[in-house]
Amino acid sequence: MTRALRVLVADDERNLRELMVRELARKGHEVDGVADGAAALERMRETAYDVAVLDMKMPKKEGIEVLRELQEFSEPPQVIVMTGFQEVSTAVEAMKLGAYDYLTKPTKIEELDIVIRKAAEKGQLVRDNVALRAHAPGAEPFGGILTRSAKMQEVLRIVERVAPTDSAVLILGESGTGKELVARAIHERSPRAARAFVPIHCGALPREVFESELFGHEKGAFTGAVGVKPGLVELADGGTLFLDEIGEMAPDSQVKLLRALETGTFFRVGGTRPRRVDVRLVAATNRDLADAMRQGEFRQDLYYRINTITVHLAPLRERREDVTLLAQHFVEANATYGVKRLSPAALAALEAYAWPGNVRELLHAIERAVILSKGDEILPADLPAEVLGAPAAPAAAATGSLEAMERQHIVATLRQVGGHRGKAAALLAIDPKTLYRKMIVYDVKPEEFR
Repeated sequence: MTRALRVLVADDERNLRELMVRELARKGHEVDGVADGAAALERMRETAYDVAVLDMKMPKKEGIEVLRELQEFSEPPQVIVMTGFQEVSTAVEAMKLGAYDYLTKPTKIEELDIVIRKAAEKGQLVRDNVALRAHAPGAEPFGGILTRSAKMQEVLRIVERVAPTDSAVLILGESGTGKELVARAIHERSPRAARAFVPIHCGALPREVFESELFGHEKGAFTGAVGVKPGLVELADGGTLFLDEIGEMAPDSQVKLLRALETGTFFRVGGTRPRRVDVRLVAATNRDLADAMRQGEFRQDLYYRINTITVHLAPLRERREDVTLLAQHFVEANATYGVKRLSPAALAALEAYAWPGNVRELLHAIERAVILSKGDEILPADLPAEVLGAPAAPAAAATGSLEAMERQHIVATLRQVGGHRGKAAALLAIDPKTLYRKMIVYDVKPEEFR
């Protein structure tokens, strides 16, 4: 855990309490002190502490009573109890109530500091397990970036330079160019690699559900919130949070995200206690954020916060030397459907196509061809019709032709799924609302895909 630990010290001996607060702060912790058990409970209801150090003998509420009441907390801090030599039996009872450890007075600050850090590590493991149970696994593990392209080699050099830092990274590129692979490469080459890489698609969920997924929610926060659910931000604590298609995020969610990034704190939906996290942000989008800012759809202050380092991914049509390399890799990766090879004619067709859906479209085309091919060799007839019908694209395509290719890809995908917009949006990895908007802009008519 790289952030400072939040520690509460509860002891009615003023001089000892102030000494512990001062010395633990010198050890790098954020420390609050209170003089009795009732005040300790009040603080813990207001603030999410990592560790609480409780004296067993306190006015108003003794330490053992505080421990009992903490049983009702959905996420109590780890507790270290302080006892006198004659109170060992009380300490044993405290351990049965869930205390992490006990120390006898007088205690050395160095020893207390070590126990606090170990207790916080246990608490982090508990939170990770809860969050992992609350969320399905995000995406497949990073398996390497295959490329012969000079443009992609430059991207990899930037990844190597930026990965060891904590700087926010914005990855720009068309849909399907491999933005998540680059984000995973940054994470796995960073000091945070041992912690979680947590991806979330900002346009795939409605605003209310998105905020609950990102920040979590408390029991009863809304209809259906039958229990506490930690958010993906908490799961990413100490690691990397990847916000894919951040340009699709609703404006009010952008405000909450910006506050969380700037302060390192956030509130769960329906929650009143601020929670602290230490995450490295990597964001990605296929939108023109400058245009989105002009349209009032994306906040300028959030843009500057996420745009410390920018990585541009070239579309596949601008790195044609990668088409054959990737196609052959995908054939091998789909060997469970049969060991196949690409015929020279099929390779020529793949290299001639413009790939508006980029690497993702190539992957799906190869998977389809491996499944449908009858022999050991993949022939042009095994490839999707749009791949065979497309003329070779010029090395530098004009903006108009890019729009035409995107329209062609949308129509082909809708035709593939029988016009089902939800399935088409999933294949295109965009929000259904975005697909609907693009269909209007490109004047895509139902008769074209039915």
